Amino acid sequence: MNIQEKRISALRAVLKDSDQAALISNETNVYYFSGIPNSEGKILLFRDEVYLLVDFRYSETARNNCKSCVVFEFKNMLEDIGGLLKKHNASTLYIENEDVSFSSYNSYKDYFEKYNIKINTDNVLSRSIANLRLIKSEDEIENIAEAQRITEKAYTEVLNYVKPGVCERKIALELEYLMKQYGASHVSFDLITITGKKTSLPHGVPSDGIIADGDFFTMDIGALYNGYHSDMTRTVAVRSCSEYQREIYNIVYKAQTTALNAVKAGVKAFDIDKIARDIIKEAGYGEQFGHSTGHGVGLYIHEEPYVSTRGEAILSENMVITVEPGIYLEGKFGVRIEDMVLVKENGFYNFASLPKELIIV
Repeated sequence: MNIQEKRISALRAVLKDSDQAALISNETNVYYFSGIPNSEGKILLFRDEVYLLVDFRYSETARNNCKSCVVFEFKNMLEDIGGLLKKHNASTLYIENEDVSFSSYNSYKDYFEKYNIKINTDNVLSRSIANLRLIKSEDEIENIAEAQRITEKAYTEVLNYVKPGVCERKIALELEYLMKQYGASHVSFDLITITGKKTSLPHGVPSDGIIADGDFFTMDIGALYNGYHSDMTRTVAVRSCSEYQREIYNIVYKAQTTALNAVKAGVKAFDIDKIARDIIKEAGYGEQFGHSTGHGVGLYIHEEPYVSTRGEAILSENMVITVEPGIYLEGKFGVRIEDMVLVKENGFYNFASLPKELIIV
């Protein structure tokens, strides 16, 4: 049984009766259960069968590569789903309520009424899929690790470009080029490569801003590999660093490493956030740390569990999270340090191998 078949087997627990079915429509979740990227299809799950519905453009690829589902080439999506529901005597269809628009829900409801099929509108299916995706399998962990290796290789090389007179956008372009050259299919998100006063913007956008002597330079970067993301932030000083800059950096460094060292299975996500937040607050900069301490990473760059003031999740072995506190001083500068880690029974494995102590380039 391959990994996709194991995931489908686990998801079947949603179907309590033989007359129930589940429709997976989110493209990322279709990939998760089928292993077929960009199929633009859907998965229709029954207790005794599972179908990957794709159109003509993807049917050959799906037939040759999908081992977890029966590949069904649809001509009319709704009609063919209706026919399969009727064939399997289904009377209830679970849908991904977090993915289906109001318009799509109404289309499903109106169409399937003629088959006397009830559309289940609660979040059972979405919640079950999210819970499965929380715990990463060995192949997922290796894909994330490779995405991180690509990121670090590009970062290490691009540090040579971080010098006075270079613009932010050039650094972003070089990073993207290098990541793709080293095997990434894409970058994980719009890369953040910002300098000077702009580093006080947690999600600043690279522009033609020019690096100057004495600037902090922040890079929040990641690569996409086999559908899986990496996420890492480093802040470096350019040519020189003031004592005030060093002081702020060291507060963030202490908050990040202390919170990171508390990561292990059984710890509440809220508590990891609180450790970092309390250190920054006690240093007098609580109001300058306005975002969560971290988030899950996988097929999405931001996914559960969320390491925040509202983070109710209990960390479990093989969850992947970030730890990324920061201090942002409007009109002056900002500092953020971020690692992505794998939760283990008695600690964590850090995907990032690069140092976090302040460096001057």
